[in-house]
Amino acid sequence: MQILEEKTLGIKSWSPEDRPREKLILKGRASLSDAELIAILLGTGTATMSAVDLAKRILLCADNNINRLAQLTVKDLVKIKGVGEAKAISIIAALELGRRRKSSDADKPAITSSKLAFDVLKSDLTDIPHEEFWIMLLNRGNRVVKKQKISLGGVSGTVADPKIIFKLALDELASGIILAHNHPSGNLEASVADLDLTRKLKEGARLLDIQILDHLIIAEDRYFSFADEGLL
Repeated sequence: MQILEEKTLGIKSWSPEDRPREKLILKGRASLSDAELIAILLGTGTATMSAVDLAKRILLCADNNINRLAQLTVKDLVKIKGVGEAKAISIIAALELGRRRKSSDADKPAITSSKLAFDVLKSDLTDIPHEEFWIMLLNRGNRVVKKQKISLGGVSGTVADPKIIFKLALDELASGIILAHNHPSGNLEASVADLDLTRKLKEGARLLDIQILDHLIIAEDRYFSFADEGLL
């Protein structure tokens, strides 16, 4: 009995409508799976696996979660067999473009709830392994005037200077400020330091006829609102 050696078929041997690039042209980008989109970024696979198979391996290393994939660095990605530096950089660049698109300031709605504030700020405060402190400045109609990173810290804390915050608010003639920082640990509980800083900023803002409207703690796709919890 003759045993046939199993061979890995390259993408070029697939039907045109199944090849990621051709499929995108024929059926549109929405028809592609995450693995197929990543395969287009990779361009090629390896001697033993197609670009799509390699993309599936990459996704598996991120628990098949695009948000977790966005947290990986070049050093993380090149540890995956078949992924070199060029492929890793292509993936990270594409995910960063997606993050920037989500964080675009164009056509922002009036901020009338903590959920809307979270939607505007979450792309800036997710997928990062350290704490950052941001502010969102609003006009009298509660529309976003500007959002700005105030500080960058370590994995368990960052410092926000009230002088910098109020100078930015005065420069932009802001009527309201929404404070925000992330907790990379995923813990949404407000610390004593968080409560003290919020109180200090609220007292200072009152003297300048500016309102501190909320303080959000963001952890991936979840958030804690000081306003909603009656802590302002």
